[in-house]
Amino acid sequence: MFLSADRLVQAVMLGLIFASVLTWTIWLAKTLELLGARRSLARAQTVLAKARSLGETAQAACEASPQVALLIEAVELELRRSADLRDVEGIKERITARFERIESRVGRQMLRATGILATIGATAPFVGLFGTVWGIMNSFIGISQQHTTNLAVVAPGIAEALLATAFGLAAAIPAVVIYNMFSRSIAAYRALYADTSVEILTLVSRDLAQGSAAPSTQPEYRRPAPVPAGARP
Repeated sequence: MFLSADRLVQAVMLGLIFASVLTWTIWLAKTLELLGARRSLARAQTVLAKARSLGETAQAACEASPQVALLIEAVELELRRSADLRDVEGIKERITARFERIESRVGRQMLRATGILATIGATAPFVGLFGTVWGIMNSFIGISQQHTTNLAVVAPGIAEALLATAFGLAAAIPAVVIYNMFSRSIAAYRALYADTSVEILTLVSRDLAQGSAAPSTQPEYRRPAPVPAGARP
């Protein structure tokens, strides 16, 4: 049916096949990305939950999760720029503002490529319907040219046209389901990330209250510099 269809209908079907392949590729890539991010975040949360101060666990938390490292680096930057570490409330407010921007940026990064799924889910049925309408129109043009309404003449063209609708639904339904699944998973990840930022802010507040967040201790919050390729350990 595909080979005997009109060229425009064939182009529509090929486009829908490409959209379906793209959908499943995004599903695989985002599933692996979310799985890795959630595991690393869980490891960092375990490290932070056992700590009494941020200084003693910052290095391990940074190594456990790159996203948590962003939060700890923001803490380091704010403490270095704060002239008076006794202004606990002011420091906490500024760190909270930094955390909100980081959480928003990480959330946007996690949402990358999911918009493609929404577009495919919304447009694929109509693209398939366009192929169907075009194919049926060609069938009726064939009827007028052959001056016959014999079902054996009409049926193949209509079947080829309806195949485009089937392709559209086959591309759209998985895209919608996968998009909704990722929306829930990313929302859950963002909630866990927000919990981690609260845990870090709690440790910072504890350090400030105890007077242990002195500028001289801040290098402990840094991640280790990457070792150049070929360098000796």
